[in-house]
Amino acid sequence: MALFLYRLGRLAARHAWLTLVAWVVVLGGLGGTMAAVASPPTSAISIPGAEFASVLKTLGQEIPRAAGGIGTITIESESGPITAAQRTAIEATIAKWEKAPHVQSVMNPFEYQAQIDDGRARVEAGLKEFKDAEYKLQQGQWIHAEGQKDLAAARAELAELEAAGQGQSEAARVLRYEIPARVKGNAGIKADLDEGEKQLADARVQLAEGQTTLGLSDGLRFVTKGGGGAMLQIQYDTAIPQLSPEIRSQVPEIGTGLTKHGLRVDYSADILQTRSIVGIGEVIGFAIAAAVLIIMLGTLIAAGLPLLVALVGVGAGLLAAMAATAFFDMNSMTPALALMLGLAVGIDYALFIVNRHRQQLLDGVPLQHSIGLANGTAGNAVVVAGTTVVIALAALTVSGLPILAQMGLVAAGTVAMTVLVALTVTPAVLSLIGRRVISKRTWRKYEDGRANASADDLDAPVTGRGSGRWAVLVTNRPWRAIVLTVVAIGLLAAPAMSLRLGLPDGSSEPRDSSAFHSYTMIEREFGAGSNGPVIAMVSFDEPVAEEDLAKTQNSYGRQLYNLVGVERVVAFGVSEDRDTLAFQVVPLEGPTSEATTELVHEMRELSDRMPAGTELGITGQTVANIEISERLAAALPLYVALVVGLSLILLMAVFRSVLVPLVATAGFLLSVAASFGAVVAVYQWGWLGDLLQVSRPGPIMPFMPTLLIGVLFGLAMDYQMFLVSGMHEARAHGQDSRTAIRTGFRQGYKVVTAAALIMIAVFAGFVFAHLSMIRPMGLGLAIGVAIDAFLVRMTLTPAVLHLLGDRAWWIPRWLDRALPDLDVEGTKLRSHLQLAEEQATAALPDEVESDEDVRELAHAGSNSGA
Repeated sequence: MALFLYRLGRLAARHAWLTLVAWVVVLGGLGGTMAAVASPPTSAISIPGAEFASVLKTLGQEIPRAAGGIGTITIESESGPITAAQRTAIEATIAKWEKAPHVQSVMNPFEYQAQIDDGRARVEAGLKEFKDAEYKLQQGQWIHAEGQKDLAAARAELAELEAAGQGQSEAARVLRYEIPARVKGNAGIKADLDEGEKQLADARVQLAEGQTTLGLSDGLRFVTKGGGGAMLQIQYDTAIPQLSPEIRSQVPEIGTGLTKHGLRVDYSADILQTRSIVGIGEVIGFAIAAAVLIIMLGTLIAAGLPLLVALVGVGAGLLAAMAATAFFDMNSMTPALALMLGLAVGIDYALFIVNRHRQQLLDGVPLQHSIGLANGTAGNAVVVAGTTVVIALAALTVSGLPILAQMGLVAAGTVAMTVLVALTVTPAVLSLIGRRVISKRTWRKYEDGRANASADDLDAPVTGRGSGRWAVLVTNRPWRAIVLTVVAIGLLAAPAMSLRLGLPDGSSEPRDSSAFHSYTMIEREFGAGSNGPVIAMVSFDEPVAEEDLAKTQNSYGRQLYNLVGVERVVAFGVSEDRDTLAFQVVPLEGPTSEATTELVHEMRELSDRMPAGTELGITGQTVANIEISERLAAALPLYVALVVGLSLILLMAVFRSVLVPLVATAGFLLSVAASFGAVVAVYQWGWLGDLLQVSRPGPIMPFMPTLLIGVLFGLAMDYQMFLVSGMHEARAHGQDSRTAIRTGFRQGYKVVTAAALIMIAVFAGFVFAHLSMIRPMGLGLAIGVAIDAFLVRMTLTPAVLHLLGDRAWWIPRWLDRALPDLDVEGTKLRSHLQLAEEQATAALPDEVESDEDVRELAHAGSNSGA
């Protein structure tokens, strides 16, 4: 591999302009393809076999109007209660919204509120009528009872007269005439009473059902109590994340007309969700990375090369990925992750090659040979490091979740493209800029230093500034370094024990955003749960009788209402064949609260207790977020095991050791824990929230742990290889194990420090990204890189390896034979070049002009081993 990369670097350097033009053509072709066939990213998330998706599909088939995407719009008057003129303007705007593309319906909050108020009034009026009728019935029952008493008395009196022999008296004749009339009259009264009791019983049932319905939905409002605001829902004919930005933007554009009427209009996050992946934070991070490069390399030309490589690599990777959207839908987070990682590794990989080339030029290696040698040594390490990142990202496919697989594969493809650009564009540009890759000041300083130093000085260990004194300090007090490092990382990692996963809602949007204002207005005026209601679907094997429909709705609505954490239940849909009922269950707390998560679990348990022939399913954005979070969390252990296993095998192959990989992997896990802790402290607990623009603490995005582990693993292995490989190489050249640690540190710490600072700057820029979901990822990676580079690789690793001594490099012979030799240090390449040099030297007298490469190798002399 090293020899191939050496030849590739020489080829690109000789044909520099052709190489650059070829990449321009590639970028142009990919850009044209993207413009022709690409589709815009979507915020939709698909999880195979997800319960919420299955329920939503069934709901759409049974009650189509209940299954479309629903967004929320809030309207507030800036001067008190909404006036009649403002209401007219709102209703005119609603009419325009209803005509927008893909809009199925828009609720009129004033009409719905009137219906709610009218329903409440009707129930109250019905209760009054029922009490009046009940009182009249009681009066009738008293009259009937008194009539029965009079009838009994008349019969008794007649019996007494007949017993006294006065049966033919006038009084007896009158009684015989009146008694049948009284019987008939009482019977009529009794029939009326029976009918009245039946009607009253029916009214009692209807009133109870009305009161139950009213009680289940108590508190439901669409207009605030003061009349100064309203909440309405807009229903699309498809899921909102699947709509293009142009379609979704039409609703806010129509709503801007209300501002001139003194009204503020805000929209839920799903309507406004941005797909921009580059903002001011990312630009600032890129600028800081450029500043670090200028400081390290000393010239604008040299500093611009890594930036160019990163931009070309990311551009090619993202253009190819976007062109591929002709075949699949890309999630809006996917290009943001690819951009973040591609920029960081692109800069670093080019920097490693440039740094090696600069050092070789200073040591006297000819330009073209130095370019090839840098590509074959540092470039070889770049390939191994890049392959590590690619494998770690591609391994996300083992999760079985398409969204993670897509993010991993697109990011892996971008990294692979960046590696290819680094190995071709970097040599080409280095050839064009020649010796200008090193500043004149550096040339003078280096030449003066060599001229004033004796041979012994050149071989003596360097101890001054910039000589790696940190490694000396650490290895002189290894136990203190280990304890302090582990304690510091442990303190930072402590909050990770409270990690809670969940997709963000409107409360995570920037405080000055419309989505955040809409969320807080709904929370304040209509209840926190109104921001994320749960949709419950009850289906039956047999249709419900029409006369039993209200009773059945109230029965199942009551079961849902009795669950802990439910504020109200609203029945909002019945299928045409009456075998499916739909309910909106509004939680007491917001969609990302732990109480709401527990409520969803209780609803699933209630589903298991449904009688035979009845099924309960739940769906909605809140349920989807919870289920997605749980599925992603379940996939994490397998991925961690895979990454850790990969780490051990790869590092064993690179360093021919058992303990070095174990130390590196343990350090990687410490870095991951620290990054998790920082993310939890900021985004879940709210520490430094104002500084980092955290609108409201909440659960951590469920993609973050898996993606952060994959990305940080690749970067950690980069630093491990570029720093520890120098130690391994120094030991291979005869130094004892402890001295080799300091030598290797001195050779590699500057470039690792610069690379880490660049990574931190790039990742930190994403802390203020437009996409709120990508912000925790940016912070986690920035903290993770800082911890891994400066505490784990530059402090903990040298200290532990110093204590282990020669034991650090032990490996069983059978394992050494079984593992592939990756030749990261380029030992085989140097041997090959040394042999070529000897052959060239022998051939020079007869073939002086025969081969440019051979003559250059001969003139390079011993510098080929630099």
